[in-house]
Amino acid sequence: MTQTASNTVPLGIRAPKFKLKDCNSNISYSYDDLKGSKGTLVIFICNHCPFVIHSIEEIVRIANDYRVQGIGIIAISSNDILKYPQDNPDLMREFAFENKIEFPYLFDENQEIAREFEAACTPDFYLFDAQDHLFYHGQLDDSRPGNGIPLSGTDLRGAIDALVYNRTLASIQKPSFGSNIKWK
Repeated sequence: MTQTASNTVPLGIRAPKFKLKDCNSNISYSYDDLKGSKGTLVIFICNHCPFVIHSIEEIVRIANDYRVQGIGIIAISSNDILKYPQDNPDLMREFAFENKIEFPYLFDENQEIAREFEAACTPDFYLFDAQDHLFYHGQLDDSRPGNGIPLSGTDLRGAIDALVYNRTLASIQKPSFGSNIKWK
């Protein structure tokens, strides 16, 4: 299992716009369709990544906790499904059902959106404010598969709380770590 760090992306950049198909509903959604009134969390994930599997329960808890506070939640899978068929949309639907993912899980077939976001790994977290400016791009917490640190979502929860409650967020943000996106 190789750890890949998320790319450094400047805070304040605008959210890339997109329209992708949701594996759960089979409906195509744009960023604007799914954004929240207070902000939007875009997470690059996939079905087979050990880092995603390790953290998915906390990701779902965070989504459930903050959707009611005006945060839109969007998951995107951008992996090459020819080389990694376990990430195909039918299995994305199964993964979403098994993990109680009630937010859109979109498929980026041509990987164009992952490139626009400069996504590097799964999971990779991007939190945008209500004006669609990047507010946080960092890790969920310090837990990793096998490191013995329990999941807490501390870093991401702190960032979302800062956004929702109009608090200052530390400019130093630890990068997310995960498996690299499987490029074509």
